[in-house]
Amino acid sequence: MVDVVVLVDDLFFQSKIVETARLTGITIAICGTGDAFIAAIERESPKLAIVDLNSRGGALNALERLRASGNQTPLIGYLSHVQTDLAESARAAGCRDVMPRSKFTANLATILSGAKN
Repeated sequence: MVDVVVLVDDLFFQSKIVETARLTGITIAICGTGDAFIAAIERESPKLAIVDLNSRGGALNALERLRASGNQTPLIGYLSHVQTDLAESARAAGCRDVMPRSKFTANLATILSGAKN
């Protein structure tokens, strides 16, 4: 079982997440598509799921499908701070928290460590 499932296709953020997870002792699964993300959540029952809302892998659609299935995994999304419409859509699709990339990056260790409990 993994602690956190992540939908991200940006290699910069992927490497940052992987390294921070390693340093905090969190096990993660990285997914590049919405389908893989949903499958990993269903298979692993993680404590947390993180979504790059700019992922070309269909992030918003994956969130909507996940919530429609009744899955209650806590979701955190991150995006550019100017994408207010996308942020509102993500919240409506079930994201518990939506934050700018800068805040996500600054708080990444704390966010991941929260999945230990």
